[in-house]
Amino acid sequence: MRRETLLTGGVVVVLLTMLIGATAVPGALSEPEDDVRESYLDLRETTIEPASVDGQTVTLAIDARLSHRGGPAENVTVETRAIDADTGLVATTTRRTVGEIDGEREVSVRSNITVERAGGYRIDTIVYEDGDRVETGQQSVQNVDALTPAYARSTVTFQRFENAGVPLDSITYRIDGVSDNQTTLNVSVYVTNAGNNPSNDLSLRLRARQANSNVIADESTVRVGQIRPGRTEIVRTQLTVPDDYNYWLDGMLLSDGVIVGTESSPANLHPTERLQENETRQQVGFQSSDFEQDRPAEQEMDEPEQTMSGEGPGFTALLGLIAVLASVLLIARRQTNE
Repeated sequence: MRRETLLTGGVVVVLLTMLIGATAVPGALSEPEDDVRESYLDLRETTIEPASVDGQTVTLAIDARLSHRGGPAENVTVETRAIDADTGLVATTTRRTVGEIDGEREVSVRSNITVERAGGYRIDTIVYEDGDRVETGQQSVQNVDALTPAYARSTVTFQRFENAGVPLDSITYRIDGVSDNQTTLNVSVYVTNAGNNPSNDLSLRLRARQANSNVIADESTVRVGQIRPGRTEIVRTQLTVPDDYNYWLDGMLLSDGVIVGTESSPANLHPTERLQENETRQQVGFQSSDFEQDRPAEQEMDEPEQTMSGEGPGFTALLGLIAVLASVLLIARRQTNE
C-alpha cells in the first residue's frame, strides 16, 4: 500500500512540474505562429480569348491559373508579354500584382493585353515570387486579323444550302427578257437571321461582274429591312447586262455602311462557255463597247460661229480692191479709144 502511495505521489509531482514549466515558459504549449515551410507555385494553365476587337487592335483576355502548396508565397507578381511571331519583337507587356498566396489552393490571375489586329503572337507568362522568377509558360495565337470587329458583326448571313439534296446557290436568277442584245435578270437572294433577336435594318448591294474582265455591267442596292430570328427572307432586284457573256453575281450585305457579309454565284449567259464555282473554263471574246453605259447628253456650250470661206471682213476688202482695179482699167480703156 505504501508503495502504491509513493508511486501515485511521484506521478503527481511530475505532472505539477510539467504544468509549472509550461506556465513559466510562454508559448511552450502553443504552436509556432510563423509557417516556415517552403512555398511552391505551379503555373497550371493559361487560357486566352478575345475581349474586344476593333478595326486596328485586339484586346486579349488572359487567365493564368497558379497552384500553391506549402508555406505562404509572398510578393507574387505575374508578367505577361505579347511577342510578334514574325519579328520576335515585344509588342506589349503587362504586370499584375497578386500579393501573398497561402494555403493549398489554386488562384486565377487575369490580365488584358492589346495588340495590333495582324498576324500572330507568342504569349509568355512569367511568375515572380518576391522578385525571383519561379515559373514560366508559353501560348500562341494565330491569324488575329481573322477576328471580326464588333462594328462588322451581324447575325444575318447569306443562306447556305450545303445539306440540300440538290445544289442551290444563295443568289439565283431568271431571265425576264432579252432586247437589243441586253438581258434583264430577275435576281433572288436568300438571307437568314441566325441570331436570337430581330436584325437591324440592312441593305443588299448586288452587282453583275463580267467573268473575264471583271467589268461591272450593272448593280443595284435594295433595302433588306428587319428579319425575325431564325427566318429566311428573299430579297429581289433586277439587273440588265449585255447578252452572250458569263457573269459573277456578287452580293454584299451592309449594315450602316459596313460590309458584314459577301457571296458570289455564277450567271451563265454565254451559249457554250459555263462558269463553275471559283473558276472560269475559257475566256470568251470581249467587246468593251457592249458595256458602255447610257449617259445623258452633255449640254453644249455656246461658241462663236466660225467664218466660212467667202465670208468675213477679209473677203469684203478683197472684193473692194478688185472693183477699184476694174474701174481703173475701164477708165484707161475709154481714154485710149478717145
